[in-house]
Amino acid sequence: MKVFPSLLSCDFSNIAKEIVEVERAGADALHLDVMDGHFVPNLTFGPPVIAKIKKATSLPLDCHLMVENPDQYVPELAKIGVDRITIHVEACSHLQRSLQLIRSHGIKAGVSINPATPYESIEWVLDQLDLVLSMTVNPGFGGQSLIPAALDKTERLIQWLDKKGHKGKILVQIDGGVNEKTAPLARKIGVDIVVAGNAVFGNPDYKKAIQELR
Repeated sequence: MKVFPSLLSCDFSNIAKEIVEVERAGADALHLDVMDGHFVPNLTFGPPVIAKIKKATSLPLDCHLMVENPDQYVPELAKIGVDRITIHVEACSHLQRSLQLIRSHGIKAGVSINPATPYESIEWVLDQLDLVLSMTVNPGFGGQSLIPAALDKTERLIQWLDKKGHKGKILVQIDGGVNEKTAPLARKIGVDIVVAGNAVFGNPDYKKAIQELR
């Protein structure tokens, strides 16, 4: 199971140092939460900051767009050279077209589903996906507790993807409430990637934190 630390929980006053330290600690990629203050009640960073992050690391950049109009971010993020863009099914009027746009730039495409969103809502875009992000908290803020029902739904999602013939082709990621107690539960049901914010950046030993999660 891979661990993607979420920079949302890092010390923004020392972000370059934080990136170097978490990379040395063995992170598999950096998770970047882009929030617009509309789709979710919070505002974080956009392409200009991500461009600086790109220059500070050799790690893959995993961009999670929690925004009302994800299409407008894709061309600029593509120029920066991010590795994956994940968009929310709840935010897209034309989900298939938005995923096609991402893939047209040579970027891996992911779709995120909120805790109350049925995973079947993505059935007709599975051929466009490299990843499904199953939110285990309601998006918008770090430090929340994992919702048990959302983890149960993730297990059924993994089983469903297997039956559809997509096991191994579409990775499953969870985000929200991941820590040393909940990571083993994710690993047990077959989650491929966990996003962890406070569990990494809230620990004085980043390497130990990542190893414990993994």
